[in-house]
Amino acid sequence: MAVRPILLITDPVLRAPAAPVTEYGKPLRALVKEMMRTLHAAPGRAGLAAPQIGESVRVIVYDNGTGLRGHLVNPRLERSEQGQDGEEGCLSAPGVWAPLRRAYAVLARGHDAYGKPVKVRLTGQMARCLQHELDHLDGVLFVDRLDERARAAAQREIDARWPPVPAGDALS
Repeated sequence: MAVRPILLITDPVLRAPAAPVTEYGKPLRALVKEMMRTLHAAPGRAGLAAPQIGESVRVIVYDNGTGLRGHLVNPRLERSEQGQDGEEGCLSAPGVWAPLRRAYAVLARGHDAYGKPVKVRLTGQMARCLQHELDHLDGVLFVDRLDERARAAAQREIDARWPPVPAGDALS
């Protein structure tokens, strides 16, 4: 199992909704293992969505570094009404952080890599993590959820770090 490269925020793969997983077997279990290995190799890790490594399927992994770790296939979330404010970043935009309000608690339901039902309740930072990773599965980036001022500042930073390739300059 290899550590996979993480796509940058400018990659169009991250803007497309991921397909539901329909087959549970060795390839899915191998993907989960590669995702966890990739997450562990990343700085400031908390979670990773399959589209971030170029796999457009509804799979996420998470690990808070203190024993709370797992994965969800075809996850769904129920969010609390209570919110939390905090700084949020993304492995696909290393070094870009912005204030973002998220639900304080979530109930996540999905399946494991064997197809067994999974249910997990998370609060605080890990609830933020799951909301962030599920957004990736829908083609939504954390910058999309920022208020206008924070989004503009984050976009300036993104453009400075990873300028878009002008049309006609891309390699064929």
